[in-house]
Amino acid sequence: MPTLEWIGKKAVVTHHTEVPFHLLKDETALSCGDPGSGNLLVEGDNLLALKALLPYYAGQVKCIYIDPPYNTGKENWIYNDNVNSPEIKAWLGKVVGDEAEDLSRHDKWLCMMYPRLLLAKQFLSDDGVLFVSIDDTELPKLRLLLDELFPHPQAKNRLACFIWQTEGNFDNQAKIKNCHEYILAYSRKFEKFPPPPVIDPTIPKDSKLYKPEIRNTIVKNGPKNPISEIILPKGFPAAFKEGIVKARNNKWPHFEQDLIVVDYKLQKEVSVLSGWSSKEICLEFIGNHFLPVKDTKGQLTTFELKNTGAIECIKKRITEQSHVISVIRGVGSTQQASQQLSEMGIKFDYPKPVGLISYLISMMRDNSSTIMDFFAGSGTTGQAVLQLNKHDGGNRRFILVEMDSNICRNVTALRLHKICNGYAKDDNKKTEGFSYGFRFCSLGEPCFNEQGRINPKVTFAELARHVFFAATGEPMPAHKKANSPLLGVCNGTAVYLLYNGILNDKRPQGGNVLTQAVLESLPPHDGPKIIFGTANRLSPARLKSLGIIFKQIPYEIKIK
Repeated sequence: MPTLEWIGKKAVVTHHTEVPFHLLKDETALSCGDPGSGNLLVEGDNLLALKALLPYYAGQVKCIYIDPPYNTGKENWIYNDNVNSPEIKAWLGKVVGDEAEDLSRHDKWLCMMYPRLLLAKQFLSDDGVLFVSIDDTELPKLRLLLDELFPHPQAKNRLACFIWQTEGNFDNQAKIKNCHEYILAYSRKFEKFPPPPVIDPTIPKDSKLYKPEIRNTIVKNGPKNPISEIILPKGFPAAFKEGIVKARNNKWPHFEQDLIVVDYKLQKEVSVLSGWSSKEICLEFIGNHFLPVKDTKGQLTTFELKNTGAIECIKKRITEQSHVISVIRGVGSTQQASQQLSEMGIKFDYPKPVGLISYLISMMRDNSSTIMDFFAGSGTTGQAVLQLNKHDGGNRRFILVEMDSNICRNVTALRLHKICNGYAKDDNKKTEGFSYGFRFCSLGEPCFNEQGRINPKVTFAELARHVFFAATGEPMPAHKKANSPLLGVCNGTAVYLLYNGILNDKRPQGGNVLTQAVLESLPPHDGPKIIFGTANRLSPARLKSLGIIFKQIPYEIKIK
């Protein structure tokens, strides 16, 4: 598969491993409702925020939607589209080095996106999906970049390149009016991603797609369906109460005798000839005395005779219908989204409509999942999550990251407050609040200094999350016992942390050092152990015999 090269790529391929872990600092005054609801808004550079969140949410996120800068070269966007914001310029200068000033804006954009997408992938669950909005400026390069980050032998992790019809958001002066954008969709593992339980929003509500059963004739003639006989026995079900279908050989299926139906049942055995699409399962239905049988997908299947002489197959749906097409229409427009924000007293250019994000999130079967957006902007993703929960009683949670402090506090957070609590419109009619809440956090100090030593402000619980993630690549179990050196068990291996006097011995050489006495005091585990501590007093042979791997902190706390 082709790979994408650009100036500065070598400098950023592993840059995410060098990004420091930061503490998350609660901003209680900016939070809303129940801060323990699971919803989170983080203010700060999204690269730093992603790294800070990783030990908490790796592998836990079902859906990530982002609307990054499109890199059109225009100015005066909320996110500067030529990626010349002070934060990005400083980052490029530090990471890429002297060549940063010579990068084209496309190279700069790729340098900015690569480490963020690489970290984003680590948040996705095996059945998770990443959606990225983009226009044709960077679409070809973004597609190659995501193909590289989400590899699959047949490129199946690239689920779709959706075309979203923007409904009038175009330049009237252009020779050709561009009225669409793109949304690239990539699965973490294609085989784990089930068919989305949604129907395209433009499908009429009276469509058969919404009906609880599927009806199709099994008469099907062609080279792949040679003519053969099915004998319909007496009692075969009919779709009409009574009547006679005359014998015929001028249309399919052929039958030499009249079909006589009384009380919805065929009155005598009849041989019919045709090509068939589901002959074997029809014969199974007949052999099962006309009781439902299961098809290859497990759907309960029956058959009945129509008054046209055709035989119809009827399948009861066992799951929600899935009908997602690659062109997305009827989900709102940026103009409508701007108007809705204006009613809240919020001005924001080019917000994505809630309907669009709701539709994408609805493609996840789990309505108790975690949804992430680390280019949060006005907070559309947060509102979409809350509205979906209100609609279907779900318990989805959002994680939003916005780097611009002014936007985060005065647009994103303000919008979410109004959605949660309700707000008065221009006509003084107040909308009903959703009664949800969220936790507002900013990025605090780094967990480790430049020499790798632990920040003294880091608590045992905070370090424990980093240690467990460093050892296992997974977040620490939610049921972890408080103030216990046993952090959890992953794949049969127990992870322990001796730090900050967790064993009630704060002397320099006390409970933070692995000794025989300390070992005997640890919560037991019958299996291999990884123990993090400041020092070790047991011999290598002793450790090996006990199935213990010792890692010295802070030097062996390495998280990639």
